Amino acid sequence: MLNTLYQKTLGLAATAAVSLAVAMPSQATENLRMSTLGPGTSPYVVMNTFANIINEKLPEYSIQVNATGAATRHAVETAMDKSQFFMSSPNLHHLMKTETGPFAKAKGVGKQSEKLRAIFNFPMGYYHIATFADSGIEEFKDLKDKRVFLGPPGGVAYQTSRMIIEAMTGFKPDEDYKVVSLGWDAAAQSFQDGHIDVYFNPTLPPSPAISQVVMTNSIRLLGLPQDTSNISGLQTLIQRPGYRLGKIPAGVYGENQVTAGDISTVSVTVGIVTNQEVSEDTIYKMTKTFWENIGQRAEQTKLLGNITLDNALVDLNLPLHPGAARYYREVGIEIADELTAR
Repeated sequence: MLNTLYQKTLGLAATAAVSLAVAMPSQATENLRMSTLGPGTSPYVVMNTFANIINEKLPEYSIQVNATGAATRHAVETAMDKSQFFMSSPNLHHLMKTETGPFAKAKGVGKQSEKLRAIFNFPMGYYHIATFADSGIEEFKDLKDKRVFLGPPGGVAYQTSRMIIEAMTGFKPDEDYKVVSLGWDAAAQSFQDGHIDVYFNPTLPPSPAISQVVMTNSIRLLGLPQDTSNISGLQTLIQRPGYRLGKIPAGVYGENQVTAGDISTVSVTVGIVTNQEVSEDTIYKMTKTFWENIGQRAEQTKLLGNITLDNALVDLNLPLHPGAARYYREVGIEIADELTAR
């Protein structure tokens, strides 16, 4: 699928280049596209906030948010300049650069990944593994023959969720449990409606999707053991770029979340990535404007309190866009040589 997309996008890019060469009328507003995960995920909240801040504070730009599809597809589209921004992750970039995992059949995307530039990273959050409290599912072995949403098919979240289950149980998708193939938004609604038994969502707490469910239902969040050193599959997973173990704080979802104490799980870093063709001045103004206004937005949306300058360069494994780097240097952030675009 990605290989077909890549070939089609090559053709679209060539056609667009010819069209632009023929005529490009001047416009007061520059329209840009941002691709992210669906509503109910922390990347959607963060990136939608980014777009809203830019649209409100910088009227010369208009960012339109596309919240459908998997990040793997968004990566190819942005590398080909079909989209100008997308949610990436250190692991996703590694897989694209090496043409492995979901990119194994998309030959040529490794070279295209060299066109991508980072704006900032942020904690995507913790893998929430949710089930209804009365489902009878209390540990991973209870997933046998259940309906499980791992993430959108073909996405990195899908692969991560699958690896967590396999590490804990040895279960294989569609052999030992039924995979529910939906996008993020549809899956959140389907879980709330009782059509999914176990719902995986890597998100910052309090997750909008989980918070919606606990308003009217009791849920249980499945956790990993405190000591995972002897679980080889989990050790393999957390050694990937941007992965680590973390904890969902106790009580963050109130009394309708029945698991006691902090919940140990996998956490992951993601970020906003753009194309090198977007101008330095554009990215500089956007980066500056975002960081100067995110604090006020965090007062209204608790989840955004996790988005800080201290985390902006954490786990980065691709060069910063020169416009973003310019802003970070202005505010005194040291930038490693390997993050400087050449």
